[in-house]
Amino acid sequence: MAERITGHTELIGLLAYPIRHSSSPAIHNEAFAYLGLDYAYLAFEVDNETLEDAIKGIRALKMAGANLSMPNKTSVIKYLDRLAPAAQLCGAVNTIVNENGVLTGHITDGIGYMSALKDNQIDAIGKKMTIVGSGGAATAIQVQAALDGVAEISIFNIKDKFWENAEATIEKITKQTDCKVSLYDLADLEKLKAEIDDSYLFTNATGMGMKPREGQTYIPDKSFFRPDLIVTDIIYSPQETKMLQLAKSAGCKTMNGMGMLLFQGAAAFQLWTGKEMPIEHMKQVLNIKYD
Repeated sequence: MAERITGHTELIGLLAYPIRHSSSPAIHNEAFAYLGLDYAYLAFEVDNETLEDAIKGIRALKMAGANLSMPNKTSVIKYLDRLAPAAQLCGAVNTIVNENGVLTGHITDGIGYMSALKDNQIDAIGKKMTIVGSGGAATAIQVQAALDGVAEISIFNIKDKFWENAEATIEKITKQTDCKVSLYDLADLEKLKAEIDDSYLFTNATGMGMKPREGQTYIPDKSFFRPDLIVTDIIYSPQETKMLQLAKSAGCKTMNGMGMLLFQGAAAFQLWTGKEMPIEHMKQVLNIKYD
C-alpha cells in the first residue's frame, strides 16, 4: 500500500486560474517526498469570484497554507488576517501561511526572481532594468530589485487598473530606497525601445505569452533587442515564449520563469515547513538549465 498520503498529511493548495499547466505541484510534492515530509500540494482552479470561499476553505480544512497566482494576488488581501512586511509593501500576496486559523499573506516572487538571476550569473545590482507590468508579480520584482540595489527601473504598463498600482509602487520605492524609478505608457513603443536600449536587463512580468495569449508579445520585432541585452520572462509555460524567441534571434542571453518559480517556491516551502527546499536536487529533476 502506498504510504505517501496518510491520515496526518497536511494539505497545501495553489489557487489560480488558469492553473492546470502549473509545475508547482510537481516541484513541491517531489521536495516533500525527497525530504520525507508529510505534506501534499494540489492545484485548484480558483478565480476572483470563488476566491473568498476558497480562503474560508483553508481555515475550515485546517490546510497548512496556499500559493496564489493570477488573478488572485491582490484580491486575496481583504480575506487575510495579517500581511508580512514585504507583502504589505508590494500590496500583493503569493503565499498564505495558516497558523491555527490565522492566515498571514507573504510575497516571495521578488525573492524568487532575484535569486534566479543570481543563480544564472546575472548581476543587475547597480544597473538599469526595464520591466513590463505592474501586477502582483511585477510589483514584487520591482520592490525586491530596488531593495537589493538595482540602480534604475523603467516600468511600462498599459493604462489599465494597474496603472495606479505602478504609481503607488514608485512612491514606495522612492521613499525606501535610492533606486530611480519611472513609469511609461506601454503604447509608446518609441520610448519602450529607447529605455530597453539603455538597460542591462529587460523582463516581461505579465501573462502576455502564456495561454490564452500564447504566441503573443508586447515587443514588435527583434530590433528592440541588442546582443548584449539580457532578456527574461516570468512565464515558464511555454518554456520559450514568443518574446524569448525574438531575443534569442537577436543574440541575447535569455531566461524563462522556471528559475523564479523554483526559488519563489523554495521561500514558500520554508515558510510552511521550516525546512529548506533541496534546490540542487530540484534543478536536476526539473532539468533547469540556463543559456
